Amino acid sequence: MFLTAKILVFAVSGFLRVATGFDIGLSTKCVVIPKEMDMCHKIGYSEMRLPNLMGHTSMAEVILKSTTWQHLAHTDCHPHVRTFLCSLFAPICLDTFIHPCRSMCVAVRDSCAPVLACHGHPWPDSLDCNRFPADEDMCLASLTKEYKYLHKVLPKPACQTCPAVEEFFTHKRVLEVFCDSNFAVKVKLSKRRKVFGDQEYNIECQVEFITQGSLLPYETQSMIQQWLLINENCTQRMTLTHRPMVYLLVGNIEEGIILVNQVYRWQRRDSQLTLATQKWRYHKCL
Repeated sequence: MFLTAKILVFAVSGFLRVATGFDIGLSTKCVVIPKEMDMCHKIGYSEMRLPNLMGHTSMAEVILKSTTWQHLAHTDCHPHVRTFLCSLFAPICLDTFIHPCRSMCVAVRDSCAPVLACHGHPWPDSLDCNRFPADEDMCLASLTKEYKYLHKVLPKPACQTCPAVEEFFTHKRVLEVFCDSNFAVKVKLSKRRKVFGDQEYNIECQVEFITQGSLLPYETQSMIQQWLLINENCTQRMTLTHRPMVYLLVGNIEEGIILVNQVYRWQRRDSQLTLATQKWRYHKCL
């Protein structure tokens, strides 16, 4: 989130002098970004203009309409998804509005539209990229090239068919699966309700192993959390009650895409999974 904040502040300061205004036909005012819009917190500024670039005229309308985008923002489907959405729903309070560039919209759309499709929603007409300026000197640019140079590009989770949850297995079979996999992550899941009845999840991850290139444990944890948010239908199946559930997610990374192939339910006192993870450290694959 701090990274996104730096990107937004840099872009705003870089393009402020040449940004064009946006005439919505109404006078605007500066207001504090409400606590309900947590996707627009810690992005480099704390006040927004109202009405915003989506034409919302009241704070109640802004909160209601933005909640449908909170989940997408938390998936981090694109490095600038928060920057893009917040520039529209909570535009920075300056003398004039600053549009996101068409190039930023296209980049975010191409990465995040598949996530929306995974949840059964198309990319909305209200975010048609043709409505945004093409000249990147007159708007908020994505800085995609600079981002790639400065930061490691990590594999991305994708929408996929939910693997069946396995509850009966032997440690030998689990070790065979480990040998054919790039990662195994122990996940503790529980669900909670937030504003407007939306479902949210508490996700805790512990990496059992990762064998893919230079990926670090915390990076793998983050990728699995994103996978669970993008494939929410799978997460729902694993959290049928509000009681915390523990699973072992095992899979591969193919052409930069994270695929979860096996899901084991890790029940209390489950000796087979515990034995498999203990033996894995010394196990030699055939």
